[in-house]
Amino acid sequence: MAKERSSGAGDPARTLELLWRDVGSAGSAPAGRRGPRQGLTVDAVVEAAVALADEGGLDALTMRAVAQRLGVTPMTLYTYVPGKAELLDLMLDQVFLAMERAPFVAEVPWRERVTAVADANRALYLGHPWLAELRVHRPPLGPGVMAKYEHELGAFEGLGLDDVTRDSALTHLLGFVQSAARTELDARAVDRESAMSDHEWWDAHAPLLERMFDAERFPLAARVGEAAAVAYEGMYSPEYAYGFGLARVLDGLAALVTRTGPEGAPGLKGPKGSPGPKGSPGSPG
Repeated sequence: MAKERSSGAGDPARTLELLWRDVGSAGSAPAGRRGPRQGLTVDAVVEAAVALADEGGLDALTMRAVAQRLGVTPMTLYTYVPGKAELLDLMLDQVFLAMERAPFVAEVPWRERVTAVADANRALYLGHPWLAELRVHRPPLGPGVMAKYEHELGAFEGLGLDDVTRDSALTHLLGFVQSAARTELDARAVDRESAMSDHEWWDAHAPLLERMFDAERFPLAARVGEAAAVAYEGMYSPEYAYGFGLARVLDGLAALVTRTGPEGAPGLKGPKGSPGPKGSPGSPG
């Protein structure tokens, strides 16, 4: 089960062949391995898989379900993609490749550039919630992953960070976004499963809570909790949490940028001889 929710769990050689397949072939199966259905391609298989996962999460994603959506037998599907592990890598790379990437303008303040990276990744998670379910410790080194990594590193251009520090700064930023998105998606799932919004939940339970909760025993919890509930207009505000957390990430990076000085000055170093933090490039999402 864990393998079915992890990137990089398939055959590395076959996965790389599929990730970097000849664009001119439109993702067709290799010669001698074509399925009986004319026009079916690896790209079509990946698109169908992404649509299924978008609709029902990774639990809804099976090779049989993908085959049914495409109107072919599962055996035909295996002609194009050897298994679910490889398919997950192709899906991840595809949604990365489809992200919009406007070039960064040097004159734009670095905080705006880094915020744009964060916002784009948050939108990616909310648009494809299954990404938050997927463990990406060894990202597939396909064109989508590499294009995303190349682009996002550019947001830190001109800050005086050495290469390892630049990679670490990006990884730290993406880790925050992933965590915030997971929390937001969990909150959405609770709303769906309970068929109640936060407002409705509070309205239903407020009379009981008022009778049971002792504000004199827990004065800080009562005061702070009430202030937060007013500010969030409920138990939790994903927008507020994301904005607050991102500002703190940017403040931390600002302190690092201040210490590094002009372009080319030394920043924080990784372990001696280290090629960079594990999970690069593009980890965690």
